Amino acid sequence: MRFSITGIAVTALLTTQSVLVSALDLNPDDPKSIIAAAKVLSDNIMEMYTGNKSGGDFPGRFPYPYYWWESGAVMGALIDYWAFTGDAGNNPAVTQAMIHQAGDDRNYEPTNVTRELGNDDQSFWALAAMGAAERKYPDPPADQPQWLSLAQAVFVRQTPRWEPEYCNGGMRWQVVQFNAGYNYKNTVSNGLYFQIGARLARFTGNETYAKYAERAYDWLVEVGFVNGEYKVFDGGHIEKGCLDTSYNQWTYNAGIVLAGCATMYNYSAPGPDQEKWRQRTEGLMNALDVFFVWGTKDVMYEVACERDNKCNRDQRSFRAYLARFMALTVQMAPFTQDYIMPKLRTTAIAAAKQCDGGDNGRTCGMRWTVPTCDGSFEVGLLGQTLSALEVVQSTLILSAPAPVTATTGGTSKGDLNAGMTGLNYTGLRDLSKDPITTGEKVGAAFLTLLMGGVLGGFAWFMVTDRI
Repeated sequence: MRFSITGIAVTALLTTQSVLVSALDLNPDDPKSIIAAAKVLSDNIMEMYTGNKSGGDFPGRFPYPYYWWESGAVMGALIDYWAFTGDAGNNPAVTQAMIHQAGDDRNYEPTNVTRELGNDDQSFWALAAMGAAERKYPDPPADQPQWLSLAQAVFVRQTPRWEPEYCNGGMRWQVVQFNAGYNYKNTVSNGLYFQIGARLARFTGNETYAKYAERAYDWLVEVGFVNGEYKVFDGGHIEKGCLDTSYNQWTYNAGIVLAGCATMYNYSAPGPDQEKWRQRTEGLMNALDVFFVWGTKDVMYEVACERDNKCNRDQRSFRAYLARFMALTVQMAPFTQDYIMPKLRTTAIAAAKQCDGGDNGRTCGMRWTVPTCDGSFEVGLLGQTLSALEVVQSTLILSAPAPVTATTGGTSKGDLNAGMTGLNYTGLRDLSKDPITTGEKVGAAFLTLLMGGVLGGFAWFMVTDRI
């Protein structure tokens, strides 16, 4: 079903949300119901946000105990919310957050997160910027960092962190050597790099991004984090050659790699190369069944932790990204629609039913596989609410405009030199040559050296517990 909603109609819908939505009893065939439910959920999220309030956190940051990366993930979701519903009410806060957290060097390495910077954390902000460019989210003032250039900057920053000497490639989870997980190479860090590269290739038409993206995907397969059945696993440690694979299957890892492959399919010209990416997209899509086989048919759940109620704060948000990337996959590879849309629609109904708890009657629980709100609000309320928002608004994807490119209406400005500050590195080059030299490692390691001086050898413990 396709539908079109004017800005006037959207305004009317949002002002009558209490009539259209009762305890988020979602009707996925009714755009009014979807938009009203998404409005309630986005409002729930913004009630938790203090970055735009006097005496609150830095712009772009949700209060402790939520980490910087999840704030970036929220901004990406709210950009899609605007694109899908037409409601611009959150845009001033989102734009302020996206610009502030870019940092002085405009590369999503702001000084307020130096001690906790992970490659995946940085990439979630880059994805928000990439989404802003693709969705034609309003461009910042000319003197501010631009959405496309921010995504390019992160890709350039991360490229020299590729390490052939450990596990024959791949990036580490963490950037700073004192953080727990510095010796771990994982799917989320390398999968996000892959997806960003694929989306940059599609937006700009620059084949170099596609080559780096494909190298990242090939490495995930070679190291066994994506197996022959397209199951997506978590990661391994460098001292073990990354052969001690953690076989946990997380929703977000699967979604990240799926959307990257679908984007490469969309970018590739018809022929053998496109067929290769089609097969990979289909394989990864079919492997999603593992996240839909418990409880109610076609309702998404977190297989690695939900059955025994052990999902931690971060893990309670993972389904948000699978929902987002399943929806993006439908746009990039329309042949996936018949498989994906029934699962998103059924899951959205179930997720909405979890959002009738708390004193306000609209607080979201965790388990979508049970018929009423489970009352689980204390561990990761932001992630639970974000997951509900993402899956609800994803049901609008068939009516949403396709992500633009530089040649199909994109207005965001790029900068091939973005991200180069402080790097002894000449930028992306032909992969037939060694893309990273020992000398260039000096540039890539500047944050490690900085932390050595700041902390004086103190082993800062990264309090992220996503694995």
